[in-house]
Amino acid sequence: MRKAEHKPLSFSTTMRNPERIVHFIGCIKEFEGEILTNSVIISIVSKVIKDKLYKPMYISRTSYLNSIFNDEAEVFTDEQIEEIIINSPQKHKEAGFQEGWPSRFDTWYKICKEFGFIYYEMDKPIEISPSGHVLCDAYASTSENSGEKIQKIFLNALVKYQTNNPFRKNANINAPIPLLLNVLRLLNQDPKSSGISRKELPFVTCWNNSDHEKLYKFIINFRSKFGYKASDEVVYEECLKLLQSNNRVRFKMNQITKEGVDDLIRKLRITGLFSLRGRGRFIDINKLELDTANYVISEYTDFKTFKNKYDFYTYMGTLDPIIIKTRDIEISNVDEIRINALKEFAKEYPLPIIYDELKCLQIKKASKDEYLKLIEEPTRLEFLISLVLIQKYPHYDIKPNYAIDDEGNPTFTAKGGVADIEVYDTNMDSLIEVTLMRGRDQSIAEIPAITRHLKEQKEKSQENDVFSVFIAPHIHADTIYMCRFTMFQEKLGIYPYNISDFVDKVDKTKEISELKYVV
Repeated sequence: MRKAEHKPLSFSTTMRNPERIVHFIGCIKEFEGEILTNSVIISIVSKVIKDKLYKPMYISRTSYLNSIFNDEAEVFTDEQIEEIIINSPQKHKEAGFQEGWPSRFDTWYKICKEFGFIYYEMDKPIEISPSGHVLCDAYASTSENSGEKIQKIFLNALVKYQTNNPFRKNANINAPIPLLLNVLRLLNQDPKSSGISRKELPFVTCWNNSDHEKLYKFIINFRSKFGYKASDEVVYEECLKLLQSNNRVRFKMNQITKEGVDDLIRKLRITGLFSLRGRGRFIDINKLELDTANYVISEYTDFKTFKNKYDFYTYMGTLDPIIIKTRDIEISNVDEIRINALKEFAKEYPLPIIYDELKCLQIKKASKDEYLKLIEEPTRLEFLISLVLIQKYPHYDIKPNYAIDDEGNPTFTAKGGVADIEVYDTNMDSLIEVTLMRGRDQSIAEIPAITRHLKEQKEKSQENDVFSVFIAPHIHADTIYMCRFTMFQEKLGIYPYNISDFVDKVDKTKEISELKYVV
């Protein structure tokens, strides 16, 4: 067996966001308890491709299949899935799996395994852990606290995560989240501290032990030499020393100073424990979650290491009842923090830039904005639409409901049971609902809930004009039918727009009521 070497912390790039992880777990969930064979793997692969979670090159090269893939209203037949799989040999090999699709399967799912959501080995039963089940249930739920529960499940996994876990063969030995929390606590003893700089985060990803006091002193010493203006080259050289390596081919500068940092920040943000300061230039402990942060420090700073993969999976997949317990934020001015931050963001992001970012979401194009790319796409959509509304209609009372950190940065989508964004005027109440869902499930998952929100708003509102605007990358035909049904049955208006049509329409209006039309 090859000796473990020092490597920077790196999560799988196959699944960068939590929603994608859940969709993949959903594809394997129905096979729970079945013995994993190559035949079962092909069945799971078929479901992944049918759900359009993975696009083999054969689809892109075949016009009619590419057309089906790009059309949210179309689905692949079983015969087409078989054609795609046969004509898409995967030149890929993972240890313990046959070359081809079985190895591709392992590439997809190994991060789910490492986070303790599922477990599989060839010729053994497929398992879904308690945390994996709760995660899937939370995504499927419309309950008020489902969003917070999703955050807590990822927090449950990430606070336990170890760089030297048996899936990784890394000579670095630490639990990165408790390590970072401890360092932040020490840094924050200086009242002028804003947390840890993005420039310093590579030191966390490359740190080779669990001594947080030593890492804190390393960062302070680095600051005394370079302040916050060190070049990427200087940071990179320090990281190579930490890794005890001169291998600039294996450990590329961009991966350590840029890609690895972005990925770490996205994982940190999933937990809800961390705040962005200085528009993402610094990471700090979220003051709204201090109790949870202190609990993690007290319970997970010291950790047991594992040599057996299944034992580590069991540890990761077990739910800590203290961590997953949902609670109301006990801060009275959360709404004020959110709206004040939104107004400041509106000064920094003019409408043309926001429109471009919205269109990127519509076509699944990655944002290049250093701040916006740190916000998960579903939350980013709510945030960008809120920015549009507050700039186009400053005379209205705009109330977004996405979750925030202590500086008003968006952390997660609006909780269940409330509209994504509420808009009030002296003679009108409007509920703005957004989603990145594109397929026919859109009508089932979204329109009944919007109708319920509208009925509740109509009952408590003093205004005659109560309606909803629904925004998505693509409006499915079934969604239009459901909006018409709601208008006929409930006499309530839901006006659907795809993102580009919304941008075109809103840019020409002065009042939000102008968004109403005959559906």
